Amino acid sequence: MQAQTSLKFAAATALATILGLGAAQAQDLKFGAVGPKTGPLASGAAVTHFPNFQLWVKQVNDRGGLKLKSGQRKIVLIENDDRSQPPEAIKIVERLASVDKVDFILPAYSTGINLATAPIYAKYNYPQIAQAMVTDQGAELVKRYPNLFVFQAPTSAFAQGAVDVLKKMKDAGQIGDKVAMVNIADAFGIELANAGRDRLAKAGFKVVYDRSYPLGTQDLSPVMKAAKAAGPDAFVAWSYPPDTFALMEQAKIEALNVKAYYSAVATGFQGFYGKYGQLAENVLGAGGIQDSPEIRNYYKVHKEVTGVDADYWGSPLYYALLQTIEQAIEGVGAMDLPAITAHMKKNTYKTIIGDVDIRNQILSKVWTVGQWQNGFYHAVAGEGFSNYKPIIPKTNW
Repeated sequence: MQAQTSLKFAAATALATILGLGAAQAQDLKFGAVGPKTGPLASGAAVTHFPNFQLWVKQVNDRGGLKLKSGQRKIVLIENDDRSQPPEAIKIVERLASVDKVDFILPAYSTGINLATAPIYAKYNYPQIAQAMVTDQGAELVKRYPNLFVFQAPTSAFAQGAVDVLKKMKDAGQIGDKVAMVNIADAFGIELANAGRDRLAKAGFKVVYDRSYPLGTQDLSPVMKAAKAAGPDAFVAWSYPPDTFALMEQAKIEALNVKAYYSAVATGFQGFYGKYGQLAENVLGAGGIQDSPEIRNYYKVHKEVTGVDADYWGSPLYYALLQTIEQAIEGVGAMDLPAITAHMKKNTYKTIIGDVDIRNQILSKVWTVGQWQNGFYHAVAGEGFSNYKPIIPKTNW
């Protein structure tokens, strides 16, 4: 019984996968990764989080490793399952830093878990370059944690981007002024709902339905039935992957015929379009990307190496984040954590999304709203970019 308990504990709290090199050697660099392989956040991390780590580590190792002053060093990636639970993630990051003494700890997944683990990254001087974290606390957090970099737009930018898109449609006579809004009841969803509610009112919209639902909710049919009954012209969901899919399914069943349908995380997953096909056309959501040969090649190689389709929001940002880490480490020429942090505060980096500037510890340009158009999730709004695709009203189910 004791052996079985130990095995279950090990599997749940410290699932580690050594990729690319087999057993670690003394000269290899150890990079720790924490994220959900189980629990309600696992489906999102399986698309956006872990595959990019795996792709990047393979590419670095295929090139001979990171170029340090002492010579090239290959990477061993150690993956850990936080079970979608902040306390578990805290324990894992603490163990990676204090017991395993890894050379680098990659960022956590989800707003709540990045916030929960920030003090541990700071305690041990590991740079925390958080992409899967949408918050308006960024300016305050980077003052509190000098090693924290927010590699994502703030809550207000995502909320404002969605509202701006709806206002453009309203001003063009494509939609009316009634909005149904729902959100997942965690830090991500609550912040976005609060930000969106105020901005919708200022933009002349009436929120005719406003409801939150717990993380892990299985049956969202009551939510969608009530949303439809409110008679909205637009639907907005500040959602995570499982509920993004579940809400879309219920919208189809209930025939929620709105010209503007928006959902958040996972709307830009290729699996979303793969599941719904033409029904996904003109659906709006968080993120988006601007088309380019470099982006197209990234998607191709990502699938070839990991077997997973990268998404059209977090995935390219994750990869750009890793390119930034690589250039900072090689710019310093050593696994000197304070020096790597300092390098990122003084330099810009070339990535697949263009030049990355996090000198103020917050990413300077991001896409905020995407829309499925002809099978590609084009950016239709953002900050710091231009040449957005025009918005197209959604057709009925």
